[in-house]
Amino acid sequence: MRETWLTTQGLVYPMFVCPGSKVRTEVSSMPGVYQQSVDQLVEECREVESLGVPAVILFGLPKNKDARGSEAVSASGVVQRAIEGIRKAKLKLLVITDVCLCEYTDHGHCGVLQDGVVLNDPTLEILAEEALSHARAGADIVAPSDMMDGRVGAIRSKLDAHGFADVAILSYAAKYCSGFYGPFREAAQSAPQVGDRRSYQMDPANAREALREVALDIEEGADMVMVKPALPYLDIVRLVRDHVQIPVAAYNVSGEYAMVKAAARNGWLDEQRVVLEILTAIKRAGADIVLTYHAKDAARWLKAC
Repeated sequence: MRETWLTTQGLVYPMFVCPGSKVRTEVSSMPGVYQQSVDQLVEECREVESLGVPAVILFGLPKNKDARGSEAVSASGVVQRAIEGIRKAKLKLLVITDVCLCEYTDHGHCGVLQDGVVLNDPTLEILAEEALSHARAGADIVAPSDMMDGRVGAIRSKLDAHGFADVAILSYAAKYCSGFYGPFREAAQSAPQVGDRRSYQMDPANAREALREVALDIEEGADMVMVKPALPYLDIVRLVRDHVQIPVAAYNVSGEYAMVKAAARNGWLDEQRVVLEILTAIKRAGADIVLTYHAKDAARWLKAC
């Protein structure tokens, strides 16, 4: 009498899009994950769709970076072009976009930096414009991951004012300052050049703070909330699930993926068994949505069961 069933429903596959054409470069710390140009990304999206994975989330690697992350808001940016490519291919995928500046700034922080300090309010204006540009390109859901105060409200107001009331917001509401993000920073080329992100991401020691962050984002208009990372924070996933009535997501992050891949390659564990156990645990903790780099493999294994 199994209590928790794992299916492809609710899985989201993260993808990294870069400039150029016919570009497909494997991320060294994340076997099977690629930085790829729009044409290659659309082809992989066809595979994602065929496997029954219902959604992707897009991260951009811009051609040029500057202090304000200007390319994040460009109508011709890599994420905007990728959304348009997926739409043109008429793929039945839900398209989610990461809304942040860390991939686009030359300093690697998630907002406007001045004298080593991230400025909250000036950052909100850029994030709202970035979300609007994604909506105009055809995104279904925008997912702010920056952890600036008030960004959900700023994005909701901007979208509504321009006729995109139906574009949903998946807020990275409880995003911890974690050591599990290393491989992602290679994939997204987003490592901070100075300092770290402790001043705006959450302290791993805190749980009650997660509920405050979640409540604030819901009050500002979030349609879904996320806990990131997943495995070290399953207690937070359960805590949030027990306190809110909207969908809860969890991000099975790059470091978690890389550890499994490395151990499997060394023959230390059964990759299929461990991945499905991990994803089941995240669902059991209360996540409705699981963002995971294992999504394609998991879909294949589940189909074969």
